[in-house]
Amino acid sequence: MNNQNITLLPGLSQQAKFLLSKIKIDDFNILIIGANQEQIAKKFSAKTENTVEIIVEEYESLINSKLILEKENNIQVKIMSFEHTDFIDAQFDLVFAQASISNILRKTIVKEVKRILKPNGIFCVGEIVKLKTDVPVFMQDIFDASELEPLELGDLEKYYTDRNFELIDSKDLSGTLNEFYTTVKEMRKGKIGELSEGEKSYYKKTLNKMNHESNIFIKLGGDKFIGFKTLILKKK
Repeated sequence: MNNQNITLLPGLSQQAKFLLSKIKIDDFNILIIGANQEQIAKKFSAKTENTVEIIVEEYESLINSKLILEKENNIQVKIMSFEHTDFIDAQFDLVFAQASISNILRKTIVKEVKRILKPNGIFCVGEIVKLKTDVPVFMQDIFDASELEPLELGDLEKYYTDRNFELIDSKDLSGTLNEFYTTVKEMRKGKIGELSEGEKSYYKKTLNKMNHESNIFIKLGGDKFIGFKTLILKKK
């Protein structure tokens, strides 16, 4: 099994699948925000002749992504701050962010997304959400350690419509979290196929970061407190 074909993110491959079922992206200029989204970029690249851009914030993610995508001439990976990019105004038809902006910088990142999106451009965002207003201390510790600032499930759509986005559609993908965290746990134990050295390097940081979260989710009932939801939005 080639583990680099896995979209190792909350939502797995389902966010991209949902988007493609709703929006025709032919000839779109596309930006993907965040690491571990190479397989998503390949799917998008197959549907547009334009270059698909990925931005990551860490050098290690940049190198790993470039290695995975070395044969993909239509995909470019750059290191860039999510909240202050180098792109011009109204450059993209689609900005895609999966589990990459549910943090304390959300407000400034969303402002930047609006700047670089064309009028009527599409923003497909997937966010970790709280299923309850009050969460146990062990869950809050995870949020704090990962610098996450999840919104409540019922507040997510309003957050974006209040910022002059039109909601096209949404989907609750909380059901993917159990598979995601189980995959993290099994990969860390080496139970999914034989990891090559390259795969170990690629996933090491993600697996180490997510291992504690996976234990919490699986053993302590984290599914009662956190979920994942994706929105397809249009810039007004």
